[in-house]
Amino acid sequence: MKWKAIVMATALAGIALGSVVAADGTHDSRIGMMKKIGGATGALGAIAKGDKPYDADIVKASLTTIAETAKAFPDQFNPQSDKTDPEVNPKIWDNLDDFKAHAAKLSTDAETALAQLPADKAAVGATLKTLGASCGACHQAYRIKKD
Repeated sequence: MKWKAIVMATALAGIALGSVVAADGTHDSRIGMMKKIGGATGALGAIAKGDKPYDADIVKASLTTIAETAKAFPDQFNPQSDKTDPEVNPKIWDNLDDFKAHAAKLSTDAETALAQLPADKAAVGATLKTLGASCGACHQAYRIKKD
């Protein structure tokens, strides 16, 4: 299956690129990290919906991407430079420990799912509900809504 190799290569390249991009802590690196999580979630969603067949390698790669990216995400914020960035919610600085806890929960949820790898599309769907709740809680509290 050629598409499987392409998806795996893309996922692995995303992990490697994300490590490089994430290191600079800029607005663009944060956007890139969220896109990585979105791409990994999209791959899981395609399996959960039945648009793509279940593939353990894709599930592993996606969960690994989410876990690693969520863990590194809070480190991309710098109160010395980001306090004046209109794209960064000032609530982050007032509640930095909570912000970090949200990211840690998403990472832990993904790591837990990885350790108990979802074995079929229904289990992937259940995992997405858990991950989605973690994502949504942080977005609700800290994401700036754009018009």
